[in-house]
Amino acid sequence: MITLQRRQLAGHDILLARHGNHICSMRVDRSNDRVVALLDDGSVDSAPNLITPGIKLPETVGSVLREDWKLLTAWGGMAAAMAVLMTGAAVALGTTADPATLEMLTAYTAY
Repeated sequence: MITLQRRQLAGHDILLARHGNHICSMRVDRSNDRVVALLDDGSVDSAPNLITPGIKLPETVGSVLREDWKLLTAWGGMAAAMAVLMTGAAVALGTTADPATLEMLTAYTAY
């Protein structure tokens, strides 16, 4: 089940426990799955994001987009193609249909 909540990174907590107020900035190194901290004395420390490699974390919007970008791109492309086809059909119908038929289509009640 997708909950789409912000994922809490274990690396932040580990670095805060190690260094406390001596951290100037932190950044996430996604390629190595680590959090890197710049300390006030100029040194750098890092900690892993996962305590257990097999842990299943809740899904976030970013993780869903990173994993399913091909599917979402295909759906977006199909929706754009359908919009172009429907617009083209409406333009073709408006330019080739008899004006009396167009007036009948717009005046017809669907209920």
